[in-house]
Amino acid sequence: MKSPPARNRRADALRSRAAILDAATQVLNVDPDASLEAIAGAAGVTRPTVYAHFPSREKLLLAVVERITDEALAAMDAVDLSAGTATETLLRMIDASAHVTERYPVLLRMISAQPVSAETDRDRHLPVADRIRQVIEQGQQAGEFDDRLPVDWLVASTISLGHTASTEQDAGRLPATVARDVLHASLLRLLGAAEPADAPASRPSPPAANARVSGG
Repeated sequence: MKSPPARNRRADALRSRAAILDAATQVLNVDPDASLEAIAGAAGVTRPTVYAHFPSREKLLLAVVERITDEALAAMDAVDLSAGTATETLLRMIDASAHVTERYPVLLRMISAQPVSAETDRDRHLPVADRIRQVIEQGQQAGEFDDRLPVDWLVASTISLGHTASTEQDAGRLPATVARDVLHASLLRLLGAAEPADAPASRPSPPAANARVSGG
């Protein structure tokens, strides 16, 4: 039995949309000024097809952000919340998200430079914040984390520290391994948590506050 024409058209549209998002993610991560024609060519579709799915460049960028966010959320969700302490879980979750976002440095820098409202920025971070909040609440209930500070403050500070670590790494002021260790140390101090039992026996010493690790 042949599939109905409408179903075939829907499947073709979904494949075209996925191809455009794949191409946009790859092309813009190399050249943030790439044209829609270049993205269409990389996707194997025409420019009108791109516009049929994404009426403007801004709409396409929003869809790319959603795709990367979904990828990061999937990585965070793959972390077993029942394996280990809340401290270990939070650090693994942060690392899992970072492994995704660090694959798109050029693209994410371009996106972060786009002006957005406070409401849009809050909505963009809400799924990540919800997952972090769950672990922080578990840590406070278990006595691992300082419960004198509001959960929302700890969640917002955790996200901000993650952004700062990424910024310093992208700017060449911190190597990736040092940025990770500095972020972990900062989070442990923020939360009033002890070093997790599975931490490496020795870590590279973080640079002095006024040191320039590389570049810049």
